[in-house]
Amino acid sequence: MTVPVWAYIAVIGGLLVVLAVDLWIVDRGEAREFSMRQAGYWVTFYVALAVLFGGLLWLTMGPGKAGEFFAGYITEYSLSVDNLFIFFIIMSRFAVPRAYQHKVLLVGIVLALVMRGIFIALGAAALQRFSWLFYVFGAFLIYTAVNLVRQHLKGEEDEFNENVLLRWVRKAFPTTEGYVGSKITAKIDGRRMVTPMLIVMIAIGSTDLLFALDSIPAIFGLTTDPFIVFTANAFALMGLRQLYFLLGGLLQRLVYISYGLAFILGFIGVKLVLEALHASGVSWAPEIPIWLSLTVIGGTMVITTAASLIKARVDSRRSEESSPTGAS
Repeated sequence: MTVPVWAYIAVIGGLLVVLAVDLWIVDRGEAREFSMRQAGYWVTFYVALAVLFGGLLWLTMGPGKAGEFFAGYITEYSLSVDNLFIFFIIMSRFAVPRAYQHKVLLVGIVLALVMRGIFIALGAAALQRFSWLFYVFGAFLIYTAVNLVRQHLKGEEDEFNENVLLRWVRKAFPTTEGYVGSKITAKIDGRRMVTPMLIVMIAIGSTDLLFALDSIPAIFGLTTDPFIVFTANAFALMGLRQLYFLLGGLLQRLVYISYGLAFILGFIGVKLVLEALHASGVSWAPEIPIWLSLTVIGGTMVITTAASLIKARVDSRRSEESSPTGAS
């Protein structure tokens, strides 16, 4: 089923309106920190919006497409949680004032969404012409899953290295020494310069695009419909900014999240290879239904999150018992 152009325009227009209202509400008056209560309300709102959109797909395109959307949305949202670790590191490295962090994330995520849109369009066109890419995507996801576990075991997943785009921006444009409010450019001694605010926005956006190198192939393993791929990415990214503030220090307690994400990537990688073999006429290769993918992805995230929180609670209790105060 080919989705008409007006559907893309309607979705993009609606998302832009929601983002504009979001930014206007948050940025009224003087810059201030994003509270936990605000973050909770907005996360609930964006999740409800995604559920509403999925319900609309169910009514207009059937349960199959709705199931693909929800599987893709949960996958992208789950993989985005891992991105938040790097976002914390970027914010700390560039010493972004907490009052401006929500704006940095918003602009960075919008940049990422635009770049992902281009990436998705190119990926969908390539898959239609070169079906062997499914094998490449599958192998890449399995490799990424193994690498994610290895990095976690070595404690390397929390590293941030400046990419080529960010290094080029630093060299190409004169930068002010410190922040000038929330401005991205400022005139200093008659010379127009960019501020660290622009640098960190580009860091967030370009880093998220690098994360898309595994998340986009992952969702193409669940659906080849570019409309579903784009909307699932859009709704997952929309709520990412508020999730950053809602989780806060909780991210440090999700010690098993990398293993869960690795399992999801590995599962989708195997699914891609099996379905490519099935399409090529290999009789023993099964075609994994979308309901099973949705169950595996959702179940994995619930189990790894619960196990992480239980471990954090046990470690905290042991720490209290072994402390001098607890011992007395």
